[in-house]
Amino acid sequence: MWQYLVSGTILGFSAGVAPGPLLALVITETLRHNQKEGIRVALVPLLTDCPIILFSLVLVDRLAQFKPFLGWLSVAGALFVFYLAWESFNAGGIELTAPVSKPKSVRKGMIANFLNPHPYLFWITVGSPIILRASRVNLLSALLFVGSFYLLLVGSKMLLALMIGKYHSFLAGRLYTYLMRFLGVVLAVFGLLFLWDGLHLAGLL
Repeated sequence: MWQYLVSGTILGFSAGVAPGPLLALVITETLRHNQKEGIRVALVPLLTDCPIILFSLVLVDRLAQFKPFLGWLSVAGALFVFYLAWESFNAGGIELTAPVSKPKSVRKGMIANFLNPHPYLFWITVGSPIILRASRVNLLSALLFVGSFYLLLVGSKMLLALMIGKYHSFLAGRLYTYLMRFLGVVLAVFGLLFLWDGLHLAGLL
């Protein structure tokens, strides 16, 4: 059960601090307006991801009866996690400049998240298979994964909005770069675990 809590924590934190459209919007809205607007953007996944998760769960659950397909889906999830690891390891500092405009933070965040392919790819290839495996253990395991994932996803973005408001140089400094490289290594390990499970399910090992 605890492995799902750890998985959700690490995957959520890495998604929360990794460069992407939503993090860029958290930064720009904080710089343009204030920390409150940045925090509003950070909360957007709680509004947008529910239909994405439900669609992914239904799709993967329908296809999960075909064990080889589930194996290849896990392999695809491993490749996606390797891509996230590569992005994290090669992430540099983020430019902290933004023009002034009227705050429409939540609407901008929802549009950015719905049009971002990462949530769809993550929940179809990684998140939904984990939830289905966790639910076979018990419902609490699945809830621990989802809860820890969003606690760290949203919480880390909120923390970054607060830090940007006080310490503008954090995301442009070496500490952020080192953090992303560390997360890149951790994600690569997760990718290997997913690859191992996928090859087993596909009958190749």
